[in-house]
Amino acid sequence: MKMLKNGKEEIVYLLTKAIERYKLDTGQEIIQNTNRKNYEVLAIMLSEISNQLPNRWEELGTEPYSEDNAKKNQEYPYRKYDITGGQIKDALNGIVSHPRQFLIDACYIYLFGVGRKSFEQNPVDKNLLLGFSEEKKEQENFIENKYTDYQQQILELQNQKKNNAKKLKIVFSIAAIFCLLSITLYISFFNSGKRWQTIKQEMNILPYQPTQFEIDSLEGIWLCYTGSPQARISDANRYHKVVPNIIDVRYKDGYFTFTRYGASFNHNGYMQFESPGIVSVYSKIKNNSNNTESPRHSLFNLFANKNYLAAISASWNFDIGERNKIIGIREILIKQGKGGNIDEIINEVENASCNCKVIRWKQADNQVKTFYLKNEFLDSLHNYNIKNLIDEKSILLSTIQDGLLLSKDSLIK
Repeated sequence: MKMLKNGKEEIVYLLTKAIERYKLDTGQEIIQNTNRKNYEVLAIMLSEISNQLPNRWEELGTEPYSEDNAKKNQEYPYRKYDITGGQIKDALNGIVSHPRQFLIDACYIYLFGVGRKSFEQNPVDKNLLLGFSEEKKEQENFIENKYTDYQQQILELQNQKKNNAKKLKIVFSIAAIFCLLSITLYISFFNSGKRWQTIKQEMNILPYQPTQFEIDSLEGIWLCYTGSPQARISDANRYHKVVPNIIDVRYKDGYFTFTRYGASFNHNGYMQFESPGIVSVYSKIKNNSNNTESPRHSLFNLFANKNYLAAISASWNFDIGERNKIIGIREILIKQGKGGNIDEIINEVENASCNCKVIRWKQADNQVKTFYLKNEFLDSLHNYNIKNLIDEKSILLSTIQDGLLLSKDSLIK
């Protein structure tokens, strides 16, 4: 019977596989850092297994476990065989030389359905066997074997063509260069992957994998009202102004891309879930260069309200030249639906007749809904519940500037 690994090497591998399995089962990623709270969900799940061991050790194939003689009805984490987030963190980081046996058995049962004792009789994962080489060692051996193969080919050529030393040198050089390039590419690939993981962690890129429900809830066509025209000093009639935008949100590999159609210009950007229901938004004006123009940042809770969402944004008043100022602003988002295609209508009679940008949404059922994007007065909105959310009181100026935000009193002469 083959022997299993033990100690640090065994528990680190088991916990790493358990974290991967937990993500596949639940869709929830466990952030692996020094915060023991991150590991608590896995610890609670493993504790439900470990606390069954005194009654099911024969069935599950482990060594015998004594009963918990403490007070009945105790809850996590005060039971005899409870596992804590701190224990998982320390074991995963290689701090624990002799991990608790019930932690080891709980991992085996979660991953393979049997305890360590039964698993040793029929090991289905060769990575847990003593003497099994790790993946990196296999790759290094592969490169070394390829190099040996090339050397053997060179020797055969030398035996066959003793008078063709120049050709043999060329072949040998090619083989050596190939091996050197292979090693260099492998090291480069390994280091780039490591750098990418560091960048993702430090810049908080894709910290949370959204559920299918969250994806379906965010993806689609949104109508967005923003009061930025009220802070546009070039417009003498800016009091109580609002402008509608159309946002086309598409899911892509863990994050969302979108195009935001405005009355005068469009934005491109992306969204990502920071945690369950919490979405951050970044966009910039769509232009013909790679320059970032008027970047915007927003944050909202996707499930805060059934009828509309209120987003808090660091934005701009989108005025001319030096008058283009950073502002804080509340925006209202109302989902229109999902699927279909957006068409931006320009150079048509319809644009001239409404003096606005026309957006047509061809829906999945081939029905067409038309939106007219232009600066309008708040009082023209049919939804009276959102008017007070996007009036001049909803705007925060980065520097105090009297007279920029108008009020009823300022309009009375």
